This record gives sequence, structure tokens and C-alpha cells, in this order.
Amino acid sequence: MSGAGKVYLVGAGPGDPKLITVKGLECLQKAHVVVYDRLANPELLAYAPEKAERIYCGKLPDHHTMRQESINEVLAEKALEGKIVVRLKGGDPCVFGRAGEEAEHLAGRGVAFEIVPGVTAGIAASAYAGIPVTHRDHGSSFAVVTGHLREDKPELAVEKWRALAGGIDTVAFYMGVANLPLIRTQLIKHGRDAETPVAVISWGTLPQQVVVTGTLANIEERLAENSHVTNPAIILVGDVVKMREKINWFEATLGVNYSLAE
Repeated sequence: MSGAGKVYLVGAGPGDPKLITVKGLECLQKAHVVVYDRLANPELLAYAPEKAERIYCGKLPDHHTMRQESINEVLAEKALEGKIVVRLKGGDPCVFGRAGEEAEHLAGRGVAFEIVPGVTAGIAASAYAGIPVTHRDHGSSFAVVTGHLREDKPELAVEKWRALAGGIDTVAFYMGVANLPLIRTQLIKHGRDAETPVAVISWGTLPQQVVVTGTLANIEERLAENSHVTNPAIILVGDVVKMREKINWFEATLGVNYSLAE
């Protein structure tokens, strides 16, 4: 194959395949190679040409099909062969999606690339759970935080927790179910009211969506009662969670109720 190749770092959206952007879909339709991860809905692969090469590079905790360095190199090498490469990532590629690292590698190899934003799970899963991340009465600020928290720099961690506990109305923790005890403990320790509402949203935007609600004081117990909550999951902390009681539209549309309320 002759000519210059290119890599598109594409956000696949949060799960529902219809939430991919028009541009993301157009990239898939012209791809020669699709490198996709675990959180990209596999239904989207049908939009790539039948002859397109499909390379799975999904990651689970403690089990990576392909290391990040290898992914970086595959993207570069396929593009240098003159191919159009789509790196399909769940959510938005720049929100805990390693797009910055991949783009940096491609730039260093002289490979052309574009970043195609996607709908990030912290906003979309919350909306599908009937929880707007901002609301005039309940929250005017919003932050996204990785749930894979490291405490190897205590002096920096203290400042981070102070900000999250006292300065931000709504906080979405990504992939943080395993670290929920640490999250709730640190938020309360640094000033967040123990009665602050919390929602844990598993498989958001998909029919198997499960939502567990409670407070910082009791959310661990609420989760222990529900074995259906697994990653991918978003932990949403803030008064906006109260809105779910009024606008839980998605589960009502499905005609089911997968939620466990406080």
C-alpha cells in the first residue's frame, strides 16, 4: 500500500454504540486497521470495511493483552505502511484513555494523526442514570478523577483530597470501585459531609446498567448488597445525585429498574 498513512485516535463513547460521533463513525468507515480496546462497544467494528484488520488490545486489571508501548508501536508501524488506522477507545480518548501518550509517540515517529473526541462516561453514564453532573441548585462545578489512586506522594495527596472534598460540587471517579473504601474515607476525612449522596453506575448507557445509590457513610454497605455492580463503573459524589429520584429516564424507558436506592 502506497501513500502516507494516518492514525485517528477516536472516542467510541461510553457504551451505547449510537453515542459515537459522526466523525468517529466516518473514520471507522475508511479504516484499513482498527485497534480497539475492551470498553469500545464491539458492535462498532461492523462499520469498518470487511477487509479491515482488527486488532484487540484490551486491558483488565493485572492482565494486558498488549502493553501500552506495544500499542504505540503498532499504531505507528501500521500508519508507516501507508494505512489509515483507527485507535478506537471507550469514552473520550483524552480522558484516562492514554491518547496523549499515543499522540506523543506518533509525533515522535513523524506519523500524521488526529484526535477525535468522544462522549466521556462520567457525563454520559450519569445522564443515563438520571443525574446531571451540574445543576443550578445542586452543583456548579464538576471534576473527573481516576479511581486508580496512588498515595505514594502524601503531601500531594492531601491537597488533592482537600480540593475534592471542599472545593468541587460534583466528582466522578472512573474505575474506582476497588478503591471505594479509600475514596469515601479520604473525602470524609478532609471535610466532605458523610451524608453526601453517592451513586455507583455500572455499565452505564447499556441495557445492563446498574445503579446503586447511598451516601458516603453507607455506600460500601449498599454495594455489598448488590453483586451485579462490576467495572466499568463510575462513582459519582455530590448533591446532584438527588435528581435521580425525579429524572431516572433511561431505566423507565427500558421498562425495568436495575437500581438500588438508599
